[in-house]
Amino acid sequence: MSDGLKIVVSGRVQGVGFRAFVRAQARRRGVTGYARNLADGRVEVALYGDAGAVEQVRQAVAEGPPPARVADLQSEPATAPAPGDFTIG
Repeated sequence: MSDGLKIVVSGRVQGVGFRAFVRAQARRRGVTGYARNLADGRVEVALYGDAGAVEQVRQAVAEGPPPARVADLQSEPATAPAPGDFTIG
């Protein structure tokens, strides 16, 4: 069974390689989904996969790559069908 989680990340998360970092973390753990910039400076992330793997990626998202500064995470269950890969939008 595939669990889904949608996260909206605020802080210094655009222009610092955040989406590529999330994609690398997700692919390493077999998690699909996407990461995309929002117009207000936040990043939206959707994660689909094994619950343990999704949680590992969520923890990585909470830390972010070194140049990023994550101020807040808001998450909710993801309801869209799981995509076949992890994409950056």
